[in-house]
Amino acid sequence: MKATKIAYKPVGMAMGAVSGVLAGVVFKQVWKRLGHDEDAPDATDEQRTWREVLSAAALQGAIFAGVKAAVDRGGATVTRQLTGTWPG
Repeated sequence: MKATKIAYKPVGMAMGAVSGVLAGVVFKQVWKRLGHDEDAPDATDEQRTWREVLSAAALQGAIFAGVKAAVDRGGATVTRQLTGTWPG
């Protein structure tokens, strides 16, 4: 395993945590702007419809995946700029 890849591991883990928090904030804002309640429904919330629960889950998954990919790609790009080597 390359030294750059090993050194990148803790950075990648930290960026993963940051991307999770950022994605949560983005999702809450998007959910509110769509005219829904403050919090997204839980799957076991009896008062919410199937459509609302499943659409919230799909939207949340898409936002999390998009934010994670953007943060991971940005981190890899910066690593290449600093070290000259792609971490993956």
